[in-house]
Amino acid sequence: MEIAFNSRDRKYKSVFGAIKTNEITGFTLVLHSSLLAEKAFLVIWPDGKKEEYIPMTKSENGEFHFWRTEFKTPNKGLYFYKFDYDTPYGRGTVLNSGSGIGYVGREGVPWQLTVYDENFSTPDWLKGKVAYQIFPDRFRFSGEKKENVPKDRELRSDWGGTPKWYPDENGRFNNDYFCGDLKGIEEKLEYLASLGVGLIYLNPIFEAHSNHRYDTADYFKIDPLLGTAEDFVSLTKKAEEYGIKIILDGVFSHTGADSVYFNKYKRYGDGGAYNDPESPYYSWYKFGETRDDYASWWGVKTLPEVNENEESFKEFITGDRGVVNHWLKNGAYGFRLDVADELPDIFIEKVRETVKKHKPDALLWGEVWEDASNKISYGGRRKYLLGDELDGVMNYPFREAVIDFMLGGSAELFMERIVTICENYPKPALDASMNFLGTHDTARVLTILSGAQLSHIDKNRQAEFSLTDSEKAIAKKRLLCAASLIYALPGVPTIYYGDEAGLEGGVDPFNRRCFPWGNEDEEILNHFKALGEIRSSHDAFKEGEFVPVSAMLGCVAFIRKNEKGESVFVISNKNHHEITYYLPENIKNPKALIGGAVTDDKKGVNIDSETTAILSFN
Repeated sequence: MEIAFNSRDRKYKSVFGAIKTNEITGFTLVLHSSLLAEKAFLVIWPDGKKEEYIPMTKSENGEFHFWRTEFKTPNKGLYFYKFDYDTPYGRGTVLNSGSGIGYVGREGVPWQLTVYDENFSTPDWLKGKVAYQIFPDRFRFSGEKKENVPKDRELRSDWGGTPKWYPDENGRFNNDYFCGDLKGIEEKLEYLASLGVGLIYLNPIFEAHSNHRYDTADYFKIDPLLGTAEDFVSLTKKAEEYGIKIILDGVFSHTGADSVYFNKYKRYGDGGAYNDPESPYYSWYKFGETRDDYASWWGVKTLPEVNENEESFKEFITGDRGVVNHWLKNGAYGFRLDVADELPDIFIEKVRETVKKHKPDALLWGEVWEDASNKISYGGRRKYLLGDELDGVMNYPFREAVIDFMLGGSAELFMERIVTICENYPKPALDASMNFLGTHDTARVLTILSGAQLSHIDKNRQAEFSLTDSEKAIAKKRLLCAASLIYALPGVPTIYYGDEAGLEGGVDPFNRRCFPWGNEDEEILNHFKALGEIRSSHDAFKEGEFVPVSAMLGCVAFIRKNEKGESVFVISNKNHHEITYYLPENIKNPKALIGGAVTDDKKGVNIDSETTAILSFN
């Protein structure tokens, strides 16, 4: 069956993937002459709106007829399209039958076309860099004594001990602190620079009354266990000396119940929305008939939801004297928006406006777990990546594709998942999105790659769970393979603190153990350092195009190449045996950078089992 259209082939669609507003994109439909097609149309429509029929012009070429037209729009948004053609026997339709390919007479769905603002750009300084995520309480304790620490916290002196997963004597969870602090991070900047890190993303650092600090108590104060405002300024300035910028976690969909604003337990006096309907913060929250009847994040009563569209809250966060500007002025270089899919578009737009007004090249990331280009949440299609909101998102689809491939998923499915995101995301957002294997919300990647089924293990057993030597050896090899892949894909490879040191662990809180200073797994650590060096020394990783080469028999291969002609070739062998991958004829003078050995005739590369090879070539 002949291919009528392929959205991923420039012979059919002149621009790969998402397009800019006012960009001319050519479409070519190929129909067999036996169909006797008299007319053909590109049928395209904005999401949820009326279809537009754009006539196509036929040119004959023997057995096949080529129908062509162009599309251009000044309006950004999510579009869908298909092709209709008329014959003496009636109308036919060409739809996406899978992998972007359309066949005559086969069922399918419309193609997606993301149209983003032609002026949309993302920070250049970020591209080609490595990011590093830090859960502050568990990264590094400087040893400095802190002042004004609330007396109801359990301060632990057993760095590396198992985090408590059960409530304390007062019924509180997440109340044990290992005392990691900002000065501790500053002490390890040289270490982070050795990994090629150019960006640190900090989990919440504002005053809060849990060790995760997602229950903000005061947006304008550093949590006293982490240090002071002066410590934060010192950290950002010192980081800049190493070429490292710092972004903060913006937790704006909810506050803590134990906060200046809600003040349920009167830690902050008699005021607060919970206690006083006349409080300036009362309108932020969603109360029912009684004060205990209030909306909370996923029903967690310690996390009361806010109304982000309430004017006083919006001004508090994004105004000239608001939270965002305050921390940008004190050295932060942007924010990662927690649960971005629970923030209204108009609120995210206002945050972006504030961030970019203060620092045009500051970064705004958002937490989105699905394909951010077409996500629906709270009754509407989201607009994260069209140019008015986020620079990039947490790229969970890439993470899932890599991990599933490592655990036995097919090469074909891996490639399809990667190319789908590359096709759907605007190029500026794709290059600026956060690629990772683990975060504070997932089990440790080393544990996952062992094949451990943690969802069937309760927390009492997870607390004691550790890999056997043989399980760890398997998991380590897969981690090195997976890390090389995640570093080679479009976007910003991001290390969750301790993954590069071989930390294990199940779900929260066991994925938030202390960094094992002095007990790092040197093999894993050296691999991450080598990957950081490769990233920094090959510009193809900055904004290079992703070009699929092959995906079959447990092996995937692709090229990253930029407009200057700089290229790298990546081959990942998930098989349990060594392979020799024979290179395309246009690959000249290959040089293995990591993970493989070029054959003597330079026509192939030998790759060990469960290994990713990265090659430079002419």
